[in-house]
Amino acid sequence: MIAPRPDHQRIVITGIGLTAPNGNDLATFRQSLLAGRSGVTRFETRYLGSTLAGVCHFDELRYQGRKEVRRGTRAGSIAVHCANEAVGDAGLDWPNFDKSVAGIYVGVTEHGNVETENEIHLLKEFGYDTQFWSHHHNARTVANNPAGEVSLNLGVTGPHYTLGAACAAGNAGLIQGVQMLRLGEVDLAICGGVSESIHTFGIFASFHSQGALARHEDPTKASRPFDADRTGIVVAEGGCLFVLERLDDARARNAKIYGEVAGYGMNSDARDFVLPHADRQAECMDLALRRAGLAPHEIDIVSTHATGTASGDTQECLALRQVFGANGHTLFNNTKSFIGHAMGAAGALELAGNLPAFHDRMCHATINLDRVDPDCALAGLVANEPRELAGVEAILNNSFGMLGINSVVIVKKFQG
Repeated sequence: MIAPRPDHQRIVITGIGLTAPNGNDLATFRQSLLAGRSGVTRFETRYLGSTLAGVCHFDELRYQGRKEVRRGTRAGSIAVHCANEAVGDAGLDWPNFDKSVAGIYVGVTEHGNVETENEIHLLKEFGYDTQFWSHHHNARTVANNPAGEVSLNLGVTGPHYTLGAACAAGNAGLIQGVQMLRLGEVDLAICGGVSESIHTFGIFASFHSQGALARHEDPTKASRPFDADRTGIVVAEGGCLFVLERLDDARARNAKIYGEVAGYGMNSDARDFVLPHADRQAECMDLALRRAGLAPHEIDIVSTHATGTASGDTQECLALRQVFGANGHTLFNNTKSFIGHAMGAAGALELAGNLPAFHDRMCHATINLDRVDPDCALAGLVANEPRELAGVEAILNNSFGMLGINSVVIVKKFQG
């Protein structure tokens, strides 16, 4: 039994801002997930031509001027949109908030490839004359760019940085925010993950050469984790940033609370560049459960990472069976089936999409799951139609990435 933390060590989510291929705010995103509405569409990319992708359609000029959009990056614009939405959703008196005590922690899979590819493509048109290379390039491609663009936009003078954690980055950004709040380094954390991945042809080309790029006549049916007929990954862009606060601060301003971060875990496979390792994933989930003081059967919903690749899906399911067995209570779903794989934003978006279950008691489904791969058979796997629960008290969110980085976040319903 873990002793309860004092209120100044309890971290709660008070704001959510996002853009996803099927929604630009939490309410729309959640509605799409419950209605089975996919955001995957056909997409033209340099050198590869027509492919499939999850494409966002938020208004870049809502929080930025044309000059800022032109000078900055797609990842930066996504982060700025999400951060402004999160701050607004949290009900903060932002003009009068002490911005020196806020921190920005943004997870990314990669950053800078889009801008570098674009500059080289442009340079080719001028015979590779480097006088045509943009003087904005360095500021666009430094690793802290997405978080830095948020700092510039919101006037945050506290710490800002990005965390490179492959496809575990969305969870990693949130975990960093929790840690910094508990250390007393900041009083407010804007954290999560963003991805601009669809704007680089290299990511499509690499997955294509691996035979891991999804294909389907109907774009909305291309992303099909756990399905025996899955063909691979649908690349997506997107972002989700949370506002985190210590519970005593949230209470002092009577903030609405989406949930309490109860536990988390991060570890490494230390085995392979791309092949996941079920035992290490299971250990990461066990670590998060121990820190949360929860038994596996006390988790109501597991938001799976499953990307739609044979090795990824089957290894995660093996890990899930190790941890949860067939307890008859825990349900499993997947958000990538709706939007594709949003890389650095995946974990944050997938967590956000499940949080409304604390109040509407609905577990959204995994869509496109017509014929379950026997190696992915899970007791409690929710397929194609959402399922109503008697109540939802705890959600576990998995995110795993290349080079064997694993992250797990557990959020509990806020009980006061």
